Amino acid sequence: MQFSLSGKSYTITALLSFVIIYNGFSQSTETKYFKDVTTTHLPVDAGAHTLDVVLVDVNGDRHLDAILALENLPNRLYMNDGTGKFTWKKGVFAEKSHDTEHVRVGDFDKDGNLDVIFVAEDDQNHEFYLGNGDGTFRDVSERLPAKSEANGLDIGDVNGDGLLDIIVGNTGPTPQNFLWLNNPEKPGHFIDYTKEGLPALRWETQSVKLIDLNGDGHLDLVVGNEVPPNRLFFNDGKGHFIEKAEKLELTVPLHTREVLVFDANGDKRPDILFLNLTSNGGKFEKDPTARLLINDGKGNFKDETAKRIPKQEYSTYAGAIFDFNHDKHPDIILSALKIPPFEPMQVQALQNDGKGNFKLVTSEVIPESTVGRSWGIAVGDVNGDGKPDLFIGQWGTQARLLLGK
Repeated sequence: MQFSLSGKSYTITALLSFVIIYNGFSQSTETKYFKDVTTTHLPVDAGAHTLDVVLVDVNGDRHLDAILALENLPNRLYMNDGTGKFTWKKGVFAEKSHDTEHVRVGDFDKDGNLDVIFVAEDDQNHEFYLGNGDGTFRDVSERLPAKSEANGLDIGDVNGDGLLDIIVGNTGPTPQNFLWLNNPEKPGHFIDYTKEGLPALRWETQSVKLIDLNGDGHLDLVVGNEVPPNRLFFNDGKGHFIEKAEKLELTVPLHTREVLVFDANGDKRPDILFLNLTSNGGKFEKDPTARLLINDGKGNFKDETAKRIPKQEYSTYAGAIFDFNHDKHPDIILSALKIPPFEPMQVQALQNDGKGNFKLVTSEVIPESTVGRSWGIAVGDVNGDGKPDLFIGQWGTQARLLLGK
């Protein structure tokens, strides 16, 4: 039997094949939670190594633009037209290739415009830009106090003076982490406060997170290291960090790549999630399962991973906390690679039952088209529909944009 479609005749077999192919394509790029719009909304560059991304309005038009930290390419700014379609605005940052790992954005000089800091690993070329408020920036990288093999970065007011300070996590031969205080006499310039504020340790750090963990109003510090152990420090309010190793339960050796902090179980206390590798592209060495440490309300963090997080064989370089099913409980999005051999995988999703117990729901939530060597993930409403979206960085595969539904 034949059917006519748009003036052409098809057999039942051909029509069924068309339907199957169409449905397969639809399923590969869309779920009930997300639609992958990468091919229509992002610049095409499948060879770029986007290790980190921040979504932020750089020109005051109320649309979230994207700042990308790239390994071995110049860092980038993608401008958003308001519908979530991004255009690469070239020449904004230095047109030189560096081993950039992370990016953070904030108003460091208190002029009302957002500024940008990047840190790099192998070539130690950290970059600092002051924003002009119109999507352009001035390179003032010479203001940064030191160079290093940097892999971790966070910003926040650690001494209560109303100015953003900088924590840099370092690896390499002498991996002392840095603490740079914003100079109150010259905002946007920095004082190296490392010796005064941080203990002298061999850190080997891949991620740093500033957040108040004990409810005293001061930003504390969680450090994720590629060489165990991870570390916890409480802030005295003046930017002096004191280690509290006894408060951080570490039951297995970890190669941690990102620290996330959020209220996992709904008790209004911040909990800690360590995202981990088995190795950095080598052999299978350590358990890569994400480790969830629950806060007891007194700043003690107990590892409750075994009963709360599904065991995983894939490695995770980055992730995001995101309520994708809109039940007011924070869920988890994870990048994923099969190591060995550094094989691309689909981005993963863990759903919270509201009590801090998570189950794997990737097939229901994440489009199949997200297969890649996924890295830094940013969350924000890029198309103005009131629903948060996901911008997923990738290493040597196309960065992806998922619109929330």
